[in-house]
Amino acid sequence: MTRKRTSAADPTPPRAIPVRVVLVTMDPHLASACQRANATLARELPGLSLSLHAAAEFASDSAALKRCCDDIAQAHIIVATMLFMEDHFQPVLAALSARRRDCDALVCIMSAGEVTRLTRMGAFSMDGPRSGVLALLSKLRGKKSTAQKGNAGARQMRMLRRIPKLLRFIPGTAQDLRAYFLTLQYWLGGSEQNLVNLVRFLIDRYADGPRQVLRGSLKATAPVEYPEVGLYHPRLPARIVDRVASLPQSADADAPTVGLLVLRSYVLAANTAHYDGVIAALEGRGLRVVAAFASGLDSQPAIERFFRHDGATTIDALVSLTGFSLVGGPAYNDSAAAARVLTSLDVPYVVAHPVEFQTLEQWQSSERGLTPVESTM
Repeated sequence: MTRKRTSAADPTPPRAIPVRVVLVTMDPHLASACQRANATLARELPGLSLSLHAAAEFASDSAALKRCCDDIAQAHIIVATMLFMEDHFQPVLAALSARRRDCDALVCIMSAGEVTRLTRMGAFSMDGPRSGVLALLSKLRGKKSTAQKGNAGARQMRMLRRIPKLLRFIPGTAQDLRAYFLTLQYWLGGSEQNLVNLVRFLIDRYADGPRQVLRGSLKATAPVEYPEVGLYHPRLPARIVDRVASLPQSADADAPTVGLLVLRSYVLAANTAHYDGVIAALEGRGLRVVAAFASGLDSQPAIERFFRHDGATTIDALVSLTGFSLVGGPAYNDSAAAARVLTSLDVPYVVAHPVEFQTLEQWQSSERGLTPVESTM
């Protein structure tokens, strides 16, 4: 491809050319990370605008929905994720479909089939025939038997990291399929750094029309990998560690210990004020806090690694702030396994259910209280 060179006669430097990137996802937990990423990218690409729209907000707010659809209609690159409930994807499905042909790239991941099939990235189209490379997608699916569900997430993550390496040297459509999986890796490692490089990566590869001069000019580093199972504390320099001994130590060696379960995605996005408040409140009462997370929303790995040692329970109480089932994931609940885990711990267990998809003001003024998806969780 021939690169356009900027000259004194050019009215607009290439990096000042408008590029509109829109993220549409389930909830707003990445909103603050997105704002920070936008500020970082704006210094590098003055013409860039990066916006995030959350279905948890626009599903019940017509003004928010209009803003989302208006942004989609003008977007050059669109990433749609976690839109698997009809109340979330139906309001924007027509807007995504209408923009699909004319945008530079539309990447739909971890969503309902109606949304995922809209994916179009270069020569790769998710609604195309099941060619050899497209058939690789099925390898990310876990086994459907209950016995296999417990480690399906770990197997899928291993496959997700392996596929881009396998596709790296295969020409043609395989490179766009590789870009799809790399986009998924950036998103699942949803830190500010990964969001910045996700945008760089997609612009560098798919910018089209007047924006095509940006292709090959941006430096996107590989997705940063974070621990699948780890510990969090706001006073740690890196905020995340993988050993209990690395956590801040209590002045009272005999202080009771509370095991706290938190969501990895919120920790990576640095959207942790609610966790920090709980940790500070518990520590203010003289308790020691061990806040742990596990990817895939199944808390068993975190419990076994950080709340038990040599078969003995190392905590005095367990508190979950995840809003999901103790054992299972986003799509299923293994209550029998959860009962076994809690029996083996043999400590008090408290589930503090978050008002995930509405504000506290909306919850207080609503006759319904929790939304249907919050009640399901």
